[in-house]
Amino acid sequence: MLSVVRVHLPSEIPIVGCEITPYVLLRRPDGSISNDDVPETAPADGQFMRYRWYRIQSDRKVPICSVHPMEQATIQCLGCLKSKIPVAKSYHCSAKCFSDAWQHHKVLHERAISALNENGAEEEELFGRFSSGGSGVLSTTGSGSLSNFGQSPGVNNGPVPLYPSGTDKNSGETWFEVGRSRTYTPTADDIGHALKFECVAVDAEKKAPVGLPSSIMTSRVIPAPTPTPRRLIQVNGDVLGHLDLDSQTSSLGTFTVLSYNILADAYATSDAYSYCPTWALSWAYRRQNLLREIIGYHADIICLQEVQLNHFEDFFAPELDKHGYQALYKKRTTEVYSGNPVAIDGCATFFRRDKFSHVKKYEVEFNKAAQSLTDAIIPAAQKRMALSRLIKDNIALIAVLEAKFGNHGAENPGKRQLLCVANTHINVHQDLKDVKLWEVHTLLKGLEKIAVSADIPMLVCGDFNSIPGSTPHGLLAVGKVDQMHPDLAIDPLGILRPLSKLNHQLPLVSAYSSFARMAGIGYDFDHQRRRMDPSTNEPLFTNCTRDFTGTVDYIFYTADSLTVESLLELLDEESLRKDTALPSPEWSSDHIALLAEFRCKPRIRR
Repeated sequence: MLSVVRVHLPSEIPIVGCEITPYVLLRRPDGSISNDDVPETAPADGQFMRYRWYRIQSDRKVPICSVHPMEQATIQCLGCLKSKIPVAKSYHCSAKCFSDAWQHHKVLHERAISALNENGAEEEELFGRFSSGGSGVLSTTGSGSLSNFGQSPGVNNGPVPLYPSGTDKNSGETWFEVGRSRTYTPTADDIGHALKFECVAVDAEKKAPVGLPSSIMTSRVIPAPTPTPRRLIQVNGDVLGHLDLDSQTSSLGTFTVLSYNILADAYATSDAYSYCPTWALSWAYRRQNLLREIIGYHADIICLQEVQLNHFEDFFAPELDKHGYQALYKKRTTEVYSGNPVAIDGCATFFRRDKFSHVKKYEVEFNKAAQSLTDAIIPAAQKRMALSRLIKDNIALIAVLEAKFGNHGAENPGKRQLLCVANTHINVHQDLKDVKLWEVHTLLKGLEKIAVSADIPMLVCGDFNSIPGSTPHGLLAVGKVDQMHPDLAIDPLGILRPLSKLNHQLPLVSAYSSFARMAGIGYDFDHQRRRMDPSTNEPLFTNCTRDFTGTVDYIFYTADSLTVESLLELLDEESLRKDTALPSPEWSSDHIALLAEFRCKPRIRR
């Protein structure tokens, strides 16, 4: 007889858009225990499993707090509603919740006001007057910013209930069947309601249940937290401008590049990120949140790091294909890695088919380079020790693309516009500074060979695990290493000798250093400057966890062939700290995405 031993949910908190697949342990007719499904198309001993999902809906819909999604909302910011900010962001569980979140929440209002002004709608009273105390709580007797749930509507613009009160003769719970498969993806209609999963063995001939069904309840469905959109800020030109990413299409001759370490699921453990709610750390949630964010940037080229092989094949490649992207992938090598072969991570590069075509792909395996190096300079007796230090399974993926946009300048009519894009993750322990620098140097020397063979602009993107001021960053940004740098003292294998070889001829510049070179005054200038380190001209951070905050991600470009037009605004650390650190329900990686818009410089005949 087929029977259910146990039913378990990976997360009791269901989120809109995130697939739920319960763990169902079955005792098969032969007595064996398995979690494999027994569908109607392949019954076991004349029996199969039937699944049902139900929404438990009461007469009164329950609004959810936008900051604490496990809490029921009690107040609502009417300024959000009037300015057409998504309604889910207007809910708060208490006045303290709203006050604590105000520094982050007020940005929504500032941007909405800016949008209204740009559209010519100068209705100042639409947003009311914020109190001078800085909490952002608007007067409920003036323009009416906050409505208190459960209170009677006031006749003098007083608080109003979120949902009209009323009674129903058939009040109580109503059960709606919403799914008939083992998995279910909650919808917006489910928000605020609990779900029930039910499974039972069924006689294949009689189509009747065998025994009693097993069931499990979820907590209330919550809306997927959505990050506040980041704007693209123009840095090249006399006037600072804003580009709407939702409607942005790169102008002729320009293209955008995104670089993002998305945090592989294998590394996203509760031990490492105990401050992040388990539901927000689950891959079912994070993959949808990451995809929404990545698609929202509308980048022409996307460089992702820490992309697991199975997630590339089963999710990112097919999903981004729907949006017009072609995919390239290189997984890390496996000399050190001993985990699940399909869960190994690597680098993935995507590009829009309507903007670029693929010309060539190069794969850099630093393990192979380490083997060649030890064969050349390490005595045989020391090779094993040397390789154990050098081999870290890191790789780089280099793509040569041809642009389909036709702004190549009158000087070279019909000339092909090629572009070389390197995507890497230098994942080396901080104590092995020599190995990290050696890997970066090896990559740059490979790119130099490509540059010699073709007149081609270059982009070097990735997570280098190197902060500004480190030797790898110096090599990338300056083209050489300070030979008095203290990090160079760590070189037990002599792989950095002679120090004079630690250079390259590529005119690389960090894209985000353009923020430090902006001239002018205004809201955006001030905000971006405060998020830059004036001593390094790099962002204050691109990686923000509880234990580390600093910059390790970069987009470098060859300044003789490319110029930066715009940059994606940086995030404010204070706003991220409201959830302790990254990842969080709002942002699903411990890194932030970097994005730059470039223009190809006209070629000069030599």
